[in-house]
Amino acid sequence: MKKRAAKKPRIRFDRRDSLGYQVNHLARLFARALFRRLAKHDVAPGQFPLLVILWEQENLSQSEIARRLEIEQPTVANTLTRMERDGLVETTPDPSNRRQVRVKLTEKGRALERPLTAEARAVNAAAAAGLSATEVEMFHRVISTLKQGLAREAG
Repeated sequence: MKKRAAKKPRIRFDRRDSLGYQVNHLARLFARALFRRLAKHDVAPGQFPLLVILWEQENLSQSEIARRLEIEQPTVANTLTRMERDGLVETTPDPSNRRQVRVKLTEKGRALERPLTAEARAVNAAAAAGLSATEVEMFHRVISTLKQGLAREAG
């Protein structure tokens, strides 16, 4: 008589215990809250990260912006096209490499820094309303550790 292999118990995936699921859900909630606030300023959600990079440093190439944001260059190119149409940025050919463009903020783009960063701070404050300063600091450390672990995993 042949022995049957014992059935392995099915391990169920529980989204409540999944770091990835919970962080993704949190990111979507942050994005939704920020989107509502950005809309008051006629700024699309995808434009905000590019504005943040350009407030830090202007005259960057599209590829440098893509690298800093860790997104694909075609995504940056499409977003910059919309931002140029909306009067937030202007692009000029890179004098040393005609295939590249340099990106600078317009006065309109610069003027949005204070109101948009205030909106982002308000979203962060709403999210952290039930946490102490120590807990927020600990959360930042945990997120940093998770990002490092995934960076190692990605190679």
